[in-house]
Order: sequence, then C-alpha cells, then structure tokens
Amino acid sequence: MRRRSDDLRSQLSNEEVLRATGASLIHGNHLRILRDAQENYPAWEEAIQGARKSIHIEMYIIHNDKSGRHFRDLLAAKAREGVKVRVIYDWFGSLSLWGGWMWKPLREAGGEVRVANPPRMSSFLGWFSRDHRKLITIDRAQAFISGLCIGDAWMGNPEKKIPPWRDTGVEICGPAVADVEAAFAAAWKLAGGFIPPEELPRREDLSKAGSVSLRIVPASPDTTGIYRLDLMLAATVRQTLWLTDAYFIATSPYIQALRAAALGGVDVRLLVPHGSDIQWVADFSRTMYRSLLEAGVRVFEWNGSMVHAKTAVADGRWARVGSTNLNISSWIGNWELDVVIEDEDLAQEMSEMFLEDLARATEIVISRRNKVRLIQPLSQRKRSGVVKGSGRRVLSGITRIGSALNAAVTGKRILSRAESSSLLKFGMFICFLTFVAFYFPRMISYTVGGLLGWTGFFILVKALRLRYGNQDEEAENIEPKEKASSDKGPS
Repeated sequence: MRRRSDDLRSQLSNEEVLRATGASLIHGNHLRILRDAQENYPAWEEAIQGARKSIHIEMYIIHNDKSGRHFRDLLAAKAREGVKVRVIYDWFGSLSLWGGWMWKPLREAGGEVRVANPPRMSSFLGWFSRDHRKLITIDRAQAFISGLCIGDAWMGNPEKKIPPWRDTGVEICGPAVADVEAAFAAAWKLAGGFIPPEELPRREDLSKAGSVSLRIVPASPDTTGIYRLDLMLAATVRQTLWLTDAYFIATSPYIQALRAAALGGVDVRLLVPHGSDIQWVADFSRTMYRSLLEAGVRVFEWNGSMVHAKTAVADGRWARVGSTNLNISSWIGNWELDVVIEDEDLAQEMSEMFLEDLARATEIVISRRNKVRLIQPLSQRKRSGVVKGSGRRVLSGITRIGSALNAAVTGKRILSRAESSSLLKFGMFICFLTFVAFYFPRMISYTVGGLLGWTGFFILVKALRLRYGNQDEEAENIEPKEKASSDKGPS
C-alpha cells in the first residue's frame, strides 16, 4: 500500500512548486533545526566568532538591549580582525536604534550598517513595506534562517519569571547558501550598498554538505511566492497540515482552503499565541476561530509568554521555516525569507516538536451550547475539561466583530446571542465617530485634509522631479527593484 506522504509528492511536482515560489529545489544540503533562542543564539554566536571572511546579517528587529549590544560587540570584534561585516536592519522594526549610537562601535571598527526602506519622498506608500527577514550568513558557507530577531524578549527573564519566546530557526550548509547570499545581496543593493560579484558564491562553488533537499524562497512586495505555495499546499495536502503562526490574520481564500482541507478529512491544526506583543492581532485572530472550528480545524493557543514561530509541516515530508506570517502583510507587503524543506526525517522532527508545543497549549472548541470555549492543555486534561480563571478571561476576549458585522449587514446567516457584544462595541464606535463628525467637524476635516494635503504634496514633488529632474537618476532609482526581482529568483 502506498504511503500517504507519496500522494503529496505526486500532487506537488517540482515544476509546480517552482512556478509557485520561483525557487528551484536544491539538493545536497545539511540542515539543523534550532529551537528557541537557547539553541539559536549560541549557534549564531559560535558561527560569528569563527568567521574568517564575511558576516552578513539582515534582521527586522535588533533591540538596543543586552542581547542586541552583545551581538553588536561580537560583530565589532570580528570587523577589527578584518572580517567584512554587513548589517541591514528595518527602520520601523528597530525604531529604538534611531540616532545611530547603537552602531557607533561597529562602524568605528570598519563594519557597514544600512537601514532597510526608510521613509523617503521618492516612494509615497512604499515605505510601509517592511524588511521582515531574519537571516545570517557566515563566510559564504553557512546560513541561518529563522523567525527570531535579536532582543532580550527571546531570552526571557528568569529573575522576573518571564519565559522566553517560543521560536524556530534553522542552520544550513551546502549549495543552498548561495541562494541565501543572493537574497542578502539584493536587499543590500536596495539599501544603497554594493557587494562585488566575486564575493558572492554560486551553487556549483559550494560542496555538498548532506542529503537534504530544500528551497530558499526570498519574497518581496513584488512577489507572492509563499502565499501561492500555502494555498497550493492546503489544496493538495492529504493527511496532516500543522501550522504555527505568531500573527494570524489570514485572507478569505486561505481560510477557505484550510476549511476545505479539514472538511476533506485532513488533520489541520493551528497554533497561535494566547497573549501577544501586539495584542490587537491576537484579538483579531480570534474572530476567525469559529469559521475554522466549524469545518473541523483544530485551534490551539500557546500558554507561554509568546509563540513567535512561523512554521508548517505537512504529510510528514514537507516543512517550512522562516519569517513569513500567515497574514496579508507578510504574504504580499514585506521582504521575507523562508526555507521550504522536502525531507521526511526533518519533517518528522518538526512534527514531534509541534506535538510537544501542543502539550503546552490550550485547545479552543465549540461547546454543545454553540459557544467557543477553551479546554485544558493536552498534558493537563482531567474529566472536567474546562479551564477556569484565565480561561474565562480569554473566553471573554474571543470577539468576532468581522464575522458578526458581515452577518448583520448581509443577512447571510443567523446571529447568535454571543455575538451581540461584538456588534454592540462596533455600533458604539460608529456612533461615537458620528458624534465627533457632527459636533467637532474640524477634527474630521483636519484629519482628512492632512491626508489629502500630504498626497497632493507628494504628487507635486514627483511630477516636478519627472519634469525637471535627471532622467538617468530616476532610472537608477527604479532599476534596483527590477533587478532585485531577478536576483532573488533561482540561479
């Protein structure tokens, strides 16, 4: 009898995945899964200390705290030894670094630091896109891709009994490192830098380091490779699809894809945070629970301080680890980087890690009274099955504003009494805005006027630059984005 994992292999051919992601399958790699900062940070530190030629870091967040300064000092020490150190950090993700004092020791040691996609007049709304990647490369031979940034939150605080954030990363050696380096070089160019071609390895230049086959998928605002792959996977998976996500605000097509998979008999499970560093995202995620639960998707909330991982494992042979969250910002708006692994041993390891995480999570269910309820962690279940105390507080926060509003306006389904709270809050908010508009019209007009004025000013500046500016300079400003798109594809 053919194993079900073979079904996924036959459904997702190499050519189809290549078309979806733009990333070809690379053979002959070594990959190690790293769990949490307790495994990732020491591996990063050891690799940085052993660097002899180059260190490249592209990181959404680098905090100006103990962890951030520790890695900065490691990089400065290597720069003083003559190692080429290049760092890109996102201007919005790392707002605390504005002013440049954080990087003064590294720059004085000879390292280069650049800011990704800062606000500028040449792009009206383009700077809303974020460089959300988390990658490190060492000596063009070793790479790390993860969901982890650099900051004390990932380490936790034992003295204050604050647990570390739950996160996942990988270490890669072999030909695939060339694709990671190419992704960094494209981002470095967009940030105004230049890496000589002779410093960038080719796949054929790197020796095989193992037997793992994988794809490096670098995404940009111009591409939707991971989004297409996630939709394709949900449509073709046959047995299991286990997802961990930090900021789950999925699109309607993806919600329907998960529902269809679950209704078709696939074991679909979703692990998300109970409490989040961006709490409104966690609250909004809960508005999507009922639709998933009704189709048979199992939803779990992490009981620790924060689950920040972005991982997927399917049918015991396919896995994804990286920076892409299951939301529209990551799928379409940001620069992201993920590794897609096609290896049964590693997929099995990821599956076991996911089950261990579920033992520290609380499952969301629909009770006989048609209410969304929380039941105890899998490892702590007793006969009662209902969490008291904190469970009730979470229950009161499971709002369904989006779904309830849609049902109230369109009349496509009958609303339950439990949804009255969501509608009440939204209705009060709309009435408040109406009150402000009637009695304090200047507040509304000033806000709208400011937005219109900014838009008009931007358009005027852009028009004047096009009419009287240097055409070669304008073309130079556009060219890196077009070039980056090709650089990020398979070589």
